[in-house]
Amino acid sequence: MFKEFFGYGGYTREPEGAYSWQHLLFVGIVTLIMIGLAIFLGLRNRQKDDATKNKVLVYSAILIDGFELLKLIIFATRAHSIATLRTSLPLFLCSIQLITIPIAAFSKGRMKEAAMDFVVLFGILGGIAGTIGAAQNYNAYPVLAFDNIVSAITHNISAFTGLYIIIVGLLTLKKENAWIVGSILLIFVALALLFNQLLDYNYMFLRSHDGTPYVIFYNMVKGNETLYPLTVIFAFYIYMAIFYVVFHLIKNNKEKKAS
Repeated sequence: MFKEFFGYGGYTREPEGAYSWQHLLFVGIVTLIMIGLAIFLGLRNRQKDDATKNKVLVYSAILIDGFELLKLIIFATRAHSIATLRTSLPLFLCSIQLITIPIAAFSKGRMKEAAMDFVVLFGILGGIAGTIGAAQNYNAYPVLAFDNIVSAITHNISAFTGLYIIIVGLLTLKKENAWIVGSILLIFVALALLFNQLLDYNYMFLRSHDGTPYVIFYNMVKGNETLYPLTVIFAFYIYMAIFYVVFHLIKNNKEKKAS
């Protein structure tokens, strides 16, 4: 079991491959569970007080960080070295939720609002991309292996939390908090760029697409080492701006119809 599920000593099973029926079936089931839970809990708690609504965020924070801690322990013991954890820092777009979900759960005021906004903006996007779009993982490991399962769980907790925040009515996307959301992203982008240089790694996929949907940006600039990361970072903020504009257009339209 240790060998074939946790990968101790290396997997002997052949990976089923990206977008194989096993890959698609697995991520389909996990994604449906995530969406179903978000809808069920969001609708159930929608009319309840903020403390009750917040409990789900607390559980999400504990679960996502708990699974991540388990992953780090497995990786370190499997490699017989903590040096392997240099490549497991929370510096991917999806793994930022390891920090922002706890902030959303345990903080108050504008910081809480901004953290929830960030989870909605990038948790859903990163969760889906990291589950369905993480093709390289399914080429490297068997579908039903620890590496893929724990990745699917943590990514879907991110997506679940973002979707739950929308359904339960906690999303604000206040314009005055946009600079906080943008600053959170900027801090992690700067750290990713720094540690990519220090560790010769590819955090936030700012050096190469590595088989992810970022290949679109990579091909746009023909792999230019300067333009590629700038294009990716620019795309983050364009996506954020579009999300804000669409949200407030829909909100204003609803308010006009109500009045």
